[in-house]
Amino acid sequence: LRSTVVFSGLTFLSRLSGYARDMVQAIVFGATGLTDAFVVAYRIPNFLRRIFAEGAFAQAFVPVFTAARATGDRAALKQLLDRIAGTLCAAVLLVTGLGMVAAPGVVAVFAPGYFDDPERFGMASDMLRITFPYLFFISMTALAGGVLNSFHRFAIPALTPILHNLAVIAAAIWLAPLLDVPVKALAWGVFAAGALQLLIQIPALMRLGLLPRPRLVIGDPDVRRVLRLMGPAVLSASVAQVNLLVGTAFASLLVVGSQTWLYLADRLLEFPIGMIGVALGTVLLPTLSKRYAAGDNDGYRQSIDWGVRWSLLASLPAATGLIVLAEPICATLYQHGRFTAFDAQMAAWALIALSVGLPGFMLSKVLAPAFFARQDTTTPMRAAIVVVIVNIALVSALVLPLRARGVVGAHAAIALSTGLGGLLHAGLLWWWLRRRSIYRAAEGSGRLLLAVIVACVVMAAVLIAGR
Repeated sequence: LRSTVVFSGLTFLSRLSGYARDMVQAIVFGATGLTDAFVVAYRIPNFLRRIFAEGAFAQAFVPVFTAARATGDRAALKQLLDRIAGTLCAAVLLVTGLGMVAAPGVVAVFAPGYFDDPERFGMASDMLRITFPYLFFISMTALAGGVLNSFHRFAIPALTPILHNLAVIAAAIWLAPLLDVPVKALAWGVFAAGALQLLIQIPALMRLGLLPRPRLVIGDPDVRRVLRLMGPAVLSASVAQVNLLVGTAFASLLVVGSQTWLYLADRLLEFPIGMIGVALGTVLLPTLSKRYAAGDNDGYRQSIDWGVRWSLLASLPAATGLIVLAEPICATLYQHGRFTAFDAQMAAWALIALSVGLPGFMLSKVLAPAFFARQDTTTPMRAAIVVVIVNIALVSALVLPLRARGVVGAHAAIALSTGLGGLLHAGLLWWWLRRRSIYRAAEGSGRLLLAVIVACVVMAAVLIAGR
């Protein structure tokens, strides 16, 4: 609980700075074709970050690193870290280089609607070349964070996103007026943010005596184990990001501003997910790995149940509040400068639809580590594949007819599909945990759930009256 509170509190500060960043972006640049282009250029390396950084890599690396640490052989632990760092560094540098060279082709895949708009297509390609190196910086930052989390040092990794937000804010305010195309300042801010987040981790690693010296030794058995676990984890850890990218691609076919509205709505949803869901998942993974390795099955199940209860206690009222107050929240945060009342309303529609899936998004952050701690990345991958297929089918069935009729709010259907996918993902993980007798809800869980639902109804009534 102490570790979760520390991580959650620092994430709260990070999210506040994140909203300051979003407000500055909305006020300075509004919701235009060029801001849509930035969203594409930012989301592509951000999606890959889920694979090479805190997503698949972290969930494969932390259990293996924790097991190696349990042996007490410090020299072997350092050697493992050096070799994994070398492999990760080589892979990410290769992907980054290819991404920068092939930027127009990448944009064509993830924003097909830009073919009819050469300005947006060219600008997205140019900004993608600037943002792609962020992938390298943030991947090495995630490696450092995984090491620190394994030693229950959660403060520094939780603080680093604040630097990201401050760098982008500074770029938007001071760099943008100096550029011929001001929106490019956002891309340069992302580049600088990645470098700053990596640099701040180095002193903490040095104090532990675990600053890695990257060495490329792919044949090392522990490195191969991490790579083998990463394979299935790639999709399972990034299912939400995959669905967001699918939504981004479909939104490129809709009216100008659709991608920006979806992006800003998703950023609001990240507040409870990051502050509670990610905090719980980050703290639980090393704890579950340690208890599973020690054969403490009762402690393992109790840790899962603890995470599930806290997740439900936070996610249900958060979803209720976001749905009821979506319009005033978006108007208060974003409706300034070039961001109009219409833009605020469109972002609110997307937020309402996304919030339907908030309990699922947060539960998945707790339930997936239950598999990863057992070094089982295949089962979450199966759930992710189902969710992605269902999401694509839903988006196609809902959005394309709305687009054909010229409905302005068609982007909300993309958000709804993503939200329903989040509920499905959590439901599948829950089902497989129960089916294998890995986890069953403790006594009293039903009463807790009923109490939370009743409280949410009362809260919703008070909020609606207050509006």
